[in-house]
Amino acid sequence: MTMPKTVPVSVDAMLEDLRTLVEIESPSRDLDALSASAKIVAAVIESRLGGQAELIETEAGPHVHWSAGGDPKVLILGHHDTVFPLGTLERRPFRVEDGHATGPGVFDMLGGLVQAIHGLAALEDRSGVEILVTADEEVGSHSSRALIEERALACGAVLVFEGAADGGALKTGRKGCGTFQVSIAGRASHAGLEPEAGVNALIEASHQVLDIAALGRPEIGTTVTPTVASAGTLDNVVPAEATLIVDVRVESADEKERVESAFAALSPHLDGASIAVQGAVGRPPMPESASASLFAVAKRLLPQLEGKAVGGGSDGNFTAALGVPTLDGLGAVGGGAHADHEYLVVDAMAERAHLVTGLVTAIQNA
Repeated sequence: MTMPKTVPVSVDAMLEDLRTLVEIESPSRDLDALSASAKIVAAVIESRLGGQAELIETEAGPHVHWSAGGDPKVLILGHHDTVFPLGTLERRPFRVEDGHATGPGVFDMLGGLVQAIHGLAALEDRSGVEILVTADEEVGSHSSRALIEERALACGAVLVFEGAADGGALKTGRKGCGTFQVSIAGRASHAGLEPEAGVNALIEASHQVLDIAALGRPEIGTTVTPTVASAGTLDNVVPAEATLIVDVRVESADEKERVESAFAALSPHLDGASIAVQGAVGRPPMPESASASLFAVAKRLLPQLEGKAVGGGSDGNFTAALGVPTLDGLGAVGGGAHADHEYLVVDAMAERAHLVTGLVTAIQNA
């Protein structure tokens, strides 16, 4: 199998659309910004592919859904929310220099959206293709998960346009991931006059940090990392409250259950302290078996492609957990996701767009 003969994609046109998307800032949870962004995403899709994109209003912002019609066969999956607050663009405007495009969201994941749209535009027959661009991937996909799962099951194959792994590799597996919040209640007292009358929530939190960190099993891919802690009110008051935030990554369903059970079983070390735990491994693991069939097609199209299992999660975790063949990391080649040095490699854009064309054609003809 080789890349199909198609209408050549225009890198200049892709960069024009990328600029348009980047310059409409779209931080997660900013409903006004996300509403404006969704309308622009829909307009870009319609201008390149025709038809009409539907805006699906939710409490997290609008999701964008487009269908070419016909029996659903493949879901193109992405998101238009970014992690960058309003005003980032002023400090870090969209630029193309020295072969790199930079600006908030170029790699995660506006570049991928543009490549997907232009890759589909090169197809003469788009029947069976759907696009879903959600508004809340960066904050857990709580409002979009059911819709993602519905369309994935209807289509039977999912291509996820998150940024590529290092060196342009596709993402063939992902860890399950989640966030836990551990809230600790103690009792306040005067730190100088009667510290013994208090129950120090900060000391209890210190015990809990060690217990929680010990839950990790990095040798089998499980990481349990306390990331944020807060406690106390004044320097002369025994802290009555403390909070811990913990990032969890797992490679198997068994580890998901073990870690969740361990958090539920946390118990205080200090008399009088109490603990409440919220959270779960909300994104199930994406096993490499879920991507095997689609990755084989991609390798036939571009033999030099590599696949990598990665630690970060995406909406592909949800679709893979349903047993739907899912291939991730098809988006921009570049790096610096969520960072000021985020960039996209311009020279890779055309090849990635043509990869979309080839994968969709193969799925349509399967």
